[in-house]
Amino acid sequence: MGFAAGWYALALGDGLEPGTSAGTQLFDKELVVWRDASGASHVWEDRCPHRGMRLSFGFVRGNHIACLYHGWQYDEAGQCRHIPAHPSLEVPETIKVPTYASVEAAGMIWVQSAPEATEPPPADFAAVPVRSLYLDRAPEMVALLLEAGLAGSFESLSSSTFGIALDGADLFLALQPYGAERSALHIARTGGDLSPKDIAVWAEDLRATLEALPAIAPASAARQAGALA
Repeated sequence: MGFAAGWYALALGDGLEPGTSAGTQLFDKELVVWRDASGASHVWEDRCPHRGMRLSFGFVRGNHIACLYHGWQYDEAGQCRHIPAHPSLEVPETIKVPTYASVEAAGMIWVQSAPEATEPPPADFAAVPVRSLYLDRAPEMVALLLEAGLAGSFESLSSSTFGIALDGADLFLALQPYGAERSALHIARTGGDLSPKDIAVWAEDLRATLEALPAIAPASAARQAGALA
């Protein structure tokens, strides 16, 4: 299977404090997720246009993020606004970081993977972020295994989101295609009162299961999912 251009979760919203940044990936593209002092989150290409340093290594000051290497500062729109070595320079408008459309919904930070994607942003609903789970498994295979019910009784909500009822709690999982052989599952509780600790223990078991299960073909997954419906 493949993943269409659309919206993908990159992080749990409460895992990114104001004034901080974090590096991540989507389909092997390096991205920086950062939150300015007002609390707004941003998703950009993780590269300073000057020398290519990762902006996730830098620091956030107010509504700007600055590169660690030479301190070039960028505003919320990705435009360079200050170069410390040339403080009086009127920075050319061409010095800009590629940015991505992003939203916060269901306790997660989501990014639009391509500007031509036509699907609407994910719907927001009450959710308690619990944890992010990183797996050494291709995202396509993780999706197939979840859809086939081989790791539990998951409901496929979209190509990259899943739901499951677990001991009286309802969980929402968003799959992040991190790279060719690496995936992330961001987990939130949408109902019930199962503790974060119990969900974390379950999540570790899920990771072990998904990494150990043998690969299956898409046709096989469809047959098994149909048999379980």
